[in-house]
Amino acid sequence: MQPPDNLVVLARSAAVKRGLDPSLVCAVVEQESGWDPYAIRYEPAFRARYVAPLELPPTEEVARSVSWGLMQVMGQVAREHGFGGRFLSALCDPPSGLEIGCVVLAAKSRAADGDVPRALQLWNGGGNVNYSTEVLARITKYK
Repeated sequence: MQPPDNLVVLARSAAVKRGLDPSLVCAVVEQESGWDPYAIRYEPAFRARYVAPLELPPTEEVARSVSWGLMQVMGQVAREHGFGGRFLSALCDPPSGLEIGCVVLAAKSRAADGDVPRALQLWNGGGNVNYSTEVLARITKYK
């Protein structure tokens, strides 16, 4: 599948703004959403462990338990990293989703002391032990 040029340009720009390798961000987008800005995924285990204890209004609780958009950022993680939009569905807007996604990925990179495979595992939350390898295998497409 050939990614839409306009989305690649947006992803590269968001990456540069946050000091990330643009090829890495593009590879994460391909891995997470296949370049579908409207991709969403509900994560009930995430909800039970991280969101339900916060005792939020029901709609916000569910929205924070969903991964949104191109980079599939969890709603709760977006809120923790400063996303203040009224509705988390705004993360499906490519510029908004890429911006907060790159903020989060940059934070994971700092937490991993710049170790890219480790940063990717932190990004993924450990749900897929092969995640780093799978993402890194996609990078050459975007060099």
